[in-house]
Amino acid sequence: MIAFVFPGQGSQQVGMGKALAGAFPESRAVFHEADAVLGFSLSDLCWNGPEADLQLTANTQPAILTASVAAYQALEARGITPDWVAGHSLGEYSALVAAGTLGLRDAVATVRRRGQYMQEAVPVGEGAMAAILGLDLPAVEEACAAAANGEVVSPANINSPGQVVIAGHAGAVARAAELCKTKGAKRAIPLPVSAPFHCALMKPAQVRMEADLGRLELRDPAFPLVNNVDAAPVRTAAAARDGLVRQVSGAVRWQECVERLASEGVDTFVEVGTGSVLAGLVKKIVKGTRVLGVEDPASLEKTLDALQVEAEG
Repeated sequence: MIAFVFPGQGSQQVGMGKALAGAFPESRAVFHEADAVLGFSLSDLCWNGPEADLQLTANTQPAILTASVAAYQALEARGITPDWVAGHSLGEYSALVAAGTLGLRDAVATVRRRGQYMQEAVPVGEGAMAAILGLDLPAVEEACAAAANGEVVSPANINSPGQVVIAGHAGAVARAAELCKTKGAKRAIPLPVSAPFHCALMKPAQVRMEADLGRLELRDPAFPLVNNVDAAPVRTAAAARDGLVRQVSGAVRWQECVERLASEGVDTFVEVGTGSVLAGLVKKIVKGTRVLGVEDPASLEKTLDALQVEAEG
């Protein structure tokens, strides 16, 4: 059984999607549609930069989604579709476009605003995020509780065994990171982000997203999604919408998402879009599973070869 997994913020890089768009008309069409929706050349920004503009959250989110959907269209055009889908944070939108729940035009416009809302929820410099390596989740949670001192700090991304990202007020995150080190964390790495995603400070953004998502027409997914906020299967438009709303301030339970997919019988994961962050996490979470990726024509060819062997076998 195959799951397609879609990357989130942090995977962006100049040149993303360019080779796919150059090689395949179905991928090129995705970029053209995104350009038309946004009213500027997202394609040019993805392919040529400048990197500083690509890193702005309101640009990053539609850029990653567009590159991911362009990669998905190249797979679908060659007859490869998944049994399950999932996405990391923003990637959940890409997964729902692939599943036919969200139209591409609506998704591009919505994640552009999602990026703006998240940025506007907390003034720059007031929030922070840090990756805690080599410490288990209960210990990280204890450190956050002890460090809060009336401020917000909590696990934001539970990525894999021994990798938890925390988010909240900058001072509280710094205190929690130091506490994690005293509890035995190997490293606590401040992340270069513009806002503290997936924590209670994102509630203002969540309220705005709920209004936007409430206006969209969503369809039941063509294949089930395991969502971030519950790590649970989603099979209806209503459940998909609810999950997208709650994930703005809720933690991304990625480790549990992957474990759930494996428990459903998934033995092949394909990372669809730029980079290999999720592939690395999947390998840590489910030992011995097959992990593939599609971000350019060469990796598409390699993945198709691997999946065709399975199909024929």
